[in-house]
Amino acid sequence: MDLSFLRAIREAAPTSTIPLKMIVGLGNPGPEYARSRHNVGFQVLDLFAARHRLRFDKAQKRARVTQGPVKLAGWSGRVLLAKPITYMNASGEAVGPLAKFYKVPSVDILVVFDDLDLPVGRLRLRPDGGSSGQKGVKSIIQALGTEAFSRLRVGIGRPPGQMDPADYVLQPFSAAQEEEMAFVRMKAADAIEAWLALGIDAAMNQFN
Repeated sequence: MDLSFLRAIREAAPTSTIPLKMIVGLGNPGPEYARSRHNVGFQVLDLFAARHRLRFDKAQKRARVTQGPVKLAGWSGRVLLAKPITYMNASGEAVGPLAKFYKVPSVDILVVFDDLDLPVGRLRLRPDGGSSGQKGVKSIIQALGTEAFSRLRVGIGRPPGQMDPADYVLQPFSAAQEEEMAFVRMKAADAIEAWLALGIDAAMNQFN
């Protein structure tokens, strides 16, 4: 019996007519990277998902995803949360297909990631722009064909001494930094909510 039609049904476009906002956290898959500096995007997205009772219970288009309603003061809608499992530098291989499948325009996408050039704990929202050397963001720009998507940069600071930045980002935060980051992750989740409810300009004024 030909069951190909069943696969087609499973891959059908979502039936909801409510526009989605897509929020992407960048990081590397696997428990060995879970607490690393480079996985701040995953960490913030996990916190945001838990806050709104969403669970990453599905794999799709090379990402762990979840979607559902989010209700905030003065705003309610549906969100698609995605954590690419492509490894950081190939994040666009997940984000591009997801955006196309769910028909999410780039202006309705927010990408959360770590930034070496910001001090530990500093947040910076931007509506667009280049990759600034962040290879995951560069991959997303290439996949979407545009720089017109929002970003939430979470500062992790520069490595001490002569440490290679590639080694630094794959290490966990120090004990003192982790104490600060517990607060910063909550603040970053607040910034996501502000982006959803108020838009990028108002969120920038509040959190930058």
